[in-house]
Parts: sequence; structure tokens; C-alpha cells
Amino acid sequence: MKTIGIIGGIGPESTVDYYKEIIAAFNTKYADLAYPEIIVYSANLNELMEIVKTNDWLRLSDWLLEKISALHRAGAAFAVIASNTPHIVFDKIKSKSPLPLLSIVEATCNKANSMRLQNIGLMGTQLTMTEDFYKQPFISRGISVVVPSEKEQQFIHHKLFSEIELGIFKESTKAELLAIVRRMVDKDKIDSLILGCTELPLILTESKFDIPFLNTTAIHCEEIVSYCIDEKKP
Repeated sequence: MKTIGIIGGIGPESTVDYYKEIIAAFNTKYADLAYPEIIVYSANLNELMEIVKTNDWLRLSDWLLEKISALHRAGAAFAVIASNTPHIVFDKIKSKSPLPLLSIVEATCNKANSMRLQNIGLMGTQLTMTEDFYKQPFISRGISVVVPSEKEQQFIHHKLFSEIELGIFKESTKAELLAIVRRMVDKDKIDSLILGCTELPLILTESKFDIPFLNTTAIHCEEIVSYCIDEKKP
């Protein structure tokens, strides 16, 4: 098996979820295999958000590549970024990375395509909802992507960083998030929802309104485990 490298800490709660998801796969589906070696670089979330606020994508690329290089030196065979938002520079850093990288966006897009979804809703940080980096792979495969209204986006972003990223899960916040989904189902006719922030599955723990909620953490972890045990992959 290959040693897994994870850039975590962005945020801490979802990094724990990544670890649990990967270990769970080796407790169940791959119980006949030994546990994998996992190296986690817990990055500073505040540093990331300061960079994102300035839209300095070159600096973000360098910041991520530093951490990937550290994972490489520590012995990781491949790496992942355990967060959706930093994938805005994924294509820029992939060619410079000393390690193979697995994209959470591509993994989610492949999942949506395999499910034959056509009009998918997207929730995440404001950057994830407003920029094209998340939507483009879906659009290129003929899948429409719908985002919440500007006011709803502001609400989601605020709750992510004032509560959910901090491990605070309020029933009132969950109800308001689900109300946004309900509106998107009724008015935008979405047939599914991407939980495009790795913290969202921690509060929206199950699908509702007869549409699938795509847990990007779980989808990414499935890809990680598959790559880890595939002897044919470099």
C-alpha cells in the first residue's frame, strides 16, 4: 500500500472526518488488508483565509506546494488537500507537485457523472460558490450547476466560519441550511446537492427532499483508499 499524505487543518473538524473515513474503509471493505500509513500536515486555517481574502493565487499555490513538499520529504507517496476551497489553484500546482495529487472536485464530478445527475446544487464557501473552478468540470460534462442566491451564499459562508468550522453544530443553523436546499429543489429543480465544503457533511448528515447529498469528504476518501491500495498506480 502507498503512504497517504493529507494537507489538513483547513479545517480541523473535517480533517478528523477524513482520518475516520479512511480507517473505516480498512475496518470494513478492506478488512483483510493492514491499516495504511497516513501523514497529516495540519495547516493553519487562518493563514489560508488571509491568503484567500486577497485573491493572491500565486501565494496560495506556493503555500500549498510547501506543504506538499513537506509530505514528500516525510515519505508520502501521493497527496490530497482535505478542503474544497484551495482547489481553486489545483490545476496550477498539479504540474509542480513532487507527488501525485487527487482532486476532490474531479472525484465529485466523476461520482455525479456516474449517477447521471443533470442539475446539481452546490453549497460551500463563498469562493467555491462564486468562482468557476468547481463548476467547470461539471459543465464540461453537460451537468448544470446551481448555486444559492447571493444572500443565501453570505449566510452559508458566515455559518461555516463562525460555527461549523469551529465544531459548533446548531439545530437552528441546520434547519436554515435545509430551508435553502428546499427552495433550490422547489424553484431551481435541482436533482442533487454537492456539499462542497468538507465541514458541511458534519451538519447535513443525511440526504433530504428525495435528492442525494454528495458528501465530498466521503467521495474523496473513497478515491484516496482506492489509489492507496492500487498497485498499478505510481
